[in-house]
Amino acid sequence: MVYFFIAAAMLIIGYFTYGKLVENIFGADDSIPTPAVRLEDGVDFVRIKKWNINLIQLLNIAGLGPIFGPILGALYGPVALVWVVIGCIFAGAVHDYFSGMLSVREDGKSVPEIVGANLGLTAKQLMNIISIVLLLLVGVVFVLGPAALLAKKISFGLDPAVAKYVWTGFIFVYYFIATILPVDKIIGRIYPLFGVALLIMAFGLLTMLIVKGYDFYPNGLDLRNTHPNDLPMWPLIFITIACGAISGFHATQSPLMARCLPKESDGRPVFYGAMIGEGLIALVWVTLGMSFYQTPEALQAALANGGPAAVVDQISTTLMGPVGGLLAIIGVIALPITSGDTAFRSARLIIADFFKFSQKENSKRLMIAIPLFLVGFAITKTEFAVIWRYFGLTNQSLATIVLWTAGVYLARHAKTHWIATIPATFMTAVSTTYLCNAKIGFNMPYETSVIVGAAFAALCFAWFMFKSGKLAASTK
Repeated sequence: MVYFFIAAAMLIIGYFTYGKLVENIFGADDSIPTPAVRLEDGVDFVRIKKWNINLIQLLNIAGLGPIFGPILGALYGPVALVWVVIGCIFAGAVHDYFSGMLSVREDGKSVPEIVGANLGLTAKQLMNIISIVLLLLVGVVFVLGPAALLAKKISFGLDPAVAKYVWTGFIFVYYFIATILPVDKIIGRIYPLFGVALLIMAFGLLTMLIVKGYDFYPNGLDLRNTHPNDLPMWPLIFITIACGAISGFHATQSPLMARCLPKESDGRPVFYGAMIGEGLIALVWVTLGMSFYQTPEALQAALANGGPAAVVDQISTTLMGPVGGLLAIIGVIALPITSGDTAFRSARLIIADFFKFSQKENSKRLMIAIPLFLVGFAITKTEFAVIWRYFGLTNQSLATIVLWTAGVYLARHAKTHWIATIPATFMTAVSTTYLCNAKIGFNMPYETSVIVGAAFAALCFAWFMFKSGKLAASTK
């Protein structure tokens, strides 16, 4: 038990120390009016209080990731705890801070625009494609996951497969409404309450794990690979545990709140802080996965009988009883739904930025939203496991590009770039190795993939160092 609280304390200390360092290096300046102040339009640019935005941002970025990913990551053993702590402080929170604050400095623009301003037109067009594909995958994943859970709990007397389609339809209707309404009508009012419920749910389960006398980490804390299928830890654990450590999806969400930030000094609690909050949730679910089932084999058996959703259901009901379990499941359902709608909202804004469409009028929002949802509904016909694999690949690739973007920005302004370029190099190796080795990628032999991944990461870093001096000189 003590190891969990040490890990949690490290995340909190990281916010106050490394988070402050990141803020100082960036140079947050409250004398610069934010887009919410300069461009307020009552739809997407709306000032919202700091701690409300923090909770909204937490819900926007969380989704199923800090629950499903850590459950699957728990199969690898205690190294999952280490990755959540180190990844969250030094990679994920840095990524989220810069994706938010660079948007603040660029009039609240979406991530492709930010990347394009720093890496050039080709990178911008690539990011437009990657971002929209990722957001559609996220939106669909965050429909199918909660729909499956709801169908198990409330079937309306229908066959479970039919009930799932009914719930899918209901969720899509809600997504559509939330996507086109002004940000303060639903998201700004209700989501802070869901954010609090999410935290209570996670730590309520942890409390009951303690009260009911479960042994924390019963197989010890050595960092050996304990995966029952002997899947390689590198790079799979860094793809599996994305949300909670580092996730490119967050870069698509941060500009939503960048358009609502009252002042720049609010960026650390909103962007860096929300990521630390997600890291704490991920720690809880890694711990539940490793401690509730006692062995990786037992967890694997539970996953084989319904996937991560079934694990969440079993853990919640066993630890908190029928009523508490239902409340926990509601929290798990609300979590992806409140990320899925903002995924579609982000996709709408990225497309609007690309075509220079004002989004103040309802008709122009509908022109983008209607075809977007038709495509999303078509994707729901694809097998969930396939969608999840593509999500993992595009997610971490996007995170890598955003970290390199932050590195270029810092170099161009003669600031310390290492806070971005070190995790960027690491994630380049992770994403490249996975792309080379995975069946949905190039399906290359594992050893070859590792070599290619390391070589490409080293090449990217060397190229950055070669260009960094010229970047700084070009701004003088």
